[in-house]
Amino acid sequence: MKFEALDIPDVKLLFPKKFSDERGFFSETYNQTTYAGAGIVQSFVQDNQSFSREPGVLRGLHYQCAPYAQDKIVRVAHGRIFDVAVDIRAGSKTFGKWVSAEISATEWNQILIPRGFAHGFVTLEPDTEVHYKVSAPYTPEAERSIMWNDPDLGIPWPHEESDVTLSQKDMQAMSFAEYCRNPDF
Repeated sequence: MKFEALDIPDVKLLFPKKFSDERGFFSETYNQTTYAGAGIVQSFVQDNQSFSREPGVLRGLHYQCAPYAQDKIVRVAHGRIFDVAVDIRAGSKTFGKWVSAEISATEWNQILIPRGFAHGFVTLEPDTEVHYKVSAPYTPEAERSIMWNDPDLGIPWPHEESDVTLSQKDMQAMSFAEYCRNPDF
């Protein structure tokens, strides 16, 4: 397993080994001991999976408030996504900054999104399947969303706004300025 910090070092790309032969492949996508050796010591309690039929399905920017804040490890079993993590920790030197990475089944990479980050992704291919581990169970009353296209964040998403499909919840997300008035982290 290879680990690589992004420009915000708390967010990391993970590269599990993939062993292929004529039958197909085998990969250990998570190993608590290996991850702990790289400083990833979070305990994961729930696995989630999403499927998006079309490119342009955007989910995010989501987070959960304490005590239900979530660390996430995100991977793509089929397809490809543009994945974004926004630092929403008010005392952080990277507060309001974001990092992105393309996560895909072809690259067989993963991304660690620590608690204190808003997370979102948009699908880049049809029939994209995303799997992610979380360190706290989904708790609707603790869930929050920040606008994916907030001008204060300036994230250059790979799709035009008219080509993005959002949930009703994400259409009603708060602005980053609203978040800043009463930060949850």
